[in-house]
Amino acid sequence: MGILSWIILGLIVGALAKFLMPGKDPGGFVVTIIIGIIGAIIGGFISTKVGLGSVTGLNLGSIIISVVGALILLIIYRVVKGKSI
Repeated sequence: MGILSWIILGLIVGALAKFLMPGKDPGGFVVTIIIGIIGAIIGGFISTKVGLGSVTGLNLGSIIISVVGALILLIIYRVVKGKSI
């Protein structure tokens, strides 16, 4: 995937993750993209290790894997910061 694809995927995934897990997390547009991109990396790593596939582009499977990774990232962030999940 190219850099533009990662940014678009990050925006979609970050927005979905924040929609599914609302809260007062810091950041705006850029942080949402970063959460999405890192979530895609985390989700891709975990899903590859358990044999479910990987993040291959802008398709439904990749988006689902990435959203799960972004939700894991948000949970870890909130636990570290001491906020309620």
